[in-house]
Amino acid sequence: MTTTYKEAGVDVEAGYKAVSLMKAHAESTYNKNVLQGLGSFGGMYDNGDSVLVAGTDGVGTKLKAAFVMNKHDTVGIDCVAMCANDVVCHGAKPMFFLDYIATGKLIPSVAADIVKGVAAGCRQAGCALIGGETAEMPGFYNEGEYDMAGFCVGSVDKKKIVNGKDIKPGDILIGLKSSGIHSNGFSLVRKLFKMEKRILSQHIDAFGKTLGEEILTPTRIYVKSLLALMASYEIKGAAHITGGGFIENIPRILPDGLGARIQLKSWDMPPVFDLLVSEAKLETQDAYNTFNMGIGMVIAVRPDIASKVTFAARDMGEESFIIGSVVEGEGVALCG
Repeated sequence: MTTTYKEAGVDVEAGYKAVSLMKAHAESTYNKNVLQGLGSFGGMYDNGDSVLVAGTDGVGTKLKAAFVMNKHDTVGIDCVAMCANDVVCHGAKPMFFLDYIATGKLIPSVAADIVKGVAAGCRQAGCALIGGETAEMPGFYNEGEYDMAGFCVGSVDKKKIVNGKDIKPGDILIGLKSSGIHSNGFSLVRKLFKMEKRILSQHIDAFGKTLGEEILTPTRIYVKSLLALMASYEIKGAAHITGGGFIENIPRILPDGLGARIQLKSWDMPPVFDLLVSEAKLETQDAYNTFNMGIGMVIAVRPDIASKVTFAARDMGEESFIIGSVVEGEGVALCG
């Protein structure tokens, strides 16, 4: 029996409707400095010669694994990654980060571990952790549980904004490998695998580690590599592959009338996705609309520099692959 993301409790269509209903309220606050455009992974605000790019996000239900494993020093990296990876998609260098932690009863050692992870993520992203908020809310959270979110602001020269507007048919899509599941699709992960110590402590030979260790592998932060690539090559667009996977995120950087053709098996997919897809009996389309499937960032470049960019990314420590191309049409076609 197939298990989908919606059956796991996440209704993507309801999310679309909510965004549509909220949009008018947000737009009522706009002034002339608010920039809207193609492929907005972050909010953009005109700051004169530069543009401020802001992103906010949380870690989601991946936190459940941290609670069970009593390991709290990696989820902060996830929190920074989810925000900073969005900001850098527009060519912006993250400048600073703030975190928010809410819990029923504050345990100082746990809070310290969480912020230890946030600081590690900020160092990876090259930004400063300049403040935050810790809220103790008795009776609101289950014992031993907490939630967290973050907020990141970056800056980019107005002339160097990356937004996908110059992407054309025939441009090449390069994928940068993920470190694992990252921080999306966990409602489905939790439906497949109960968040219990006895289950998460099982050693999986294909992973070379326990299921819990694999699940808690922090999200890869692409900021420094992507900024270096953008400084040396014409990167036309960058899509952070998070909630909605390939199907929702790649089209966000494509001009109207263009789609993406993805060549499956053109990269080495981490074994955790084989396990998730087989356990959930997911159809290919559903799998690529839920998980990152081993690719955490997709960038679009001209065909004549695709190989150079791919090798340059590898020299920077990113496993990178040519995974497809831009075509006339719409949506994402999964081929092979």
